[in-house]
Amino acid sequence: MAGRSRRKKEVVRVESAPEAATERSADAPTWTPTPEAKQQATRFRLIAAGLWLLAIAGEAFAIFWVLRQDPVNMVLLIALIVVIGALAIGGSLLWKKANRLDPASKSEPTRFFVQNQLGAIITVIAFLPLIVLILTNKDMDGRQKGIAGGIAVAVAAVAVYFGIDLDSPSVEQYSEETTIIEELTGQDLVYWTRSGSVFHVCAEVPDVNRESQDGRIYEGTVADAHAAGKSRLVSYWQREAVNYCGYTQEQVDAVEAGTAGSGDDATAPTDEETAPAEDAATP
Repeated sequence: MAGRSRRKKEVVRVESAPEAATERSADAPTWTPTPEAKQQATRFRLIAAGLWLLAIAGEAFAIFWVLRQDPVNMVLLIALIVVIGALAIGGSLLWKKANRLDPASKSEPTRFFVQNQLGAIITVIAFLPLIVLILTNKDMDGRQKGIAGGIAVAVAAVAVYFGIDLDSPSVEQYSEETTIIEELTGQDLVYWTRSGSVFHVCAEVPDVNRESQDGRIYEGTVADAHAAGKSRLVSYWQREAVNYCGYTQEQVDAVEAGTAGSGDDATAPTDEETAPAEDAATP
């Protein structure tokens, strides 16, 4: 077995709930969240729903009261637009956190899409009618429409950006990643840094040992890593395992053979992974 690289930073174990279950079926193991994770996800979703309801209530107030005034109170209208945007963004961020704790399955395409893009959908609902009514309001002149409409479009665009999830988590992804790590290392433990976007096989890889603001490497389960905002297992985990973590190519090949054909590209490379430097220190 190849020797491990020298670790340069302190490793901190993340406090986590009891490990998520991986149910074995005839086809492939299926990851399921712990009751604690589901409870936390439900709490996040309820808060997100509350924020979204407030955003829509703000939209209704703007439509049915502010825009019916003559003259229209521009300061109040613009303030409402900003507040609606902030509420929509807050709800979307919490909803994404919930999805990382309790993801949907790709086997249900409609639910998978709606659950992961709900923030963007709600944002459109909260802004589109308001923007249309601002631009068609008879009590506002062209300059007022341009200012209020432009601000509304800009705020809506930012809120939609935060609502869209282009790298949606899935049960299939978590299942494959957990299987890879458990079959390779014998336990569900991965490593990441606060500034990085992915997680790694061991604490000796160069990516997590680059200089960072807090000087720490975090250790936890695959579910913990996702809950911390890490999108996936690094795409070149095979190279890490052999070159830095002490595993042989034969061990890596055996793991790949065991997970081949699972149907979910859990470790597909992203733009951030074209070079092993995604955990470089932030300025």
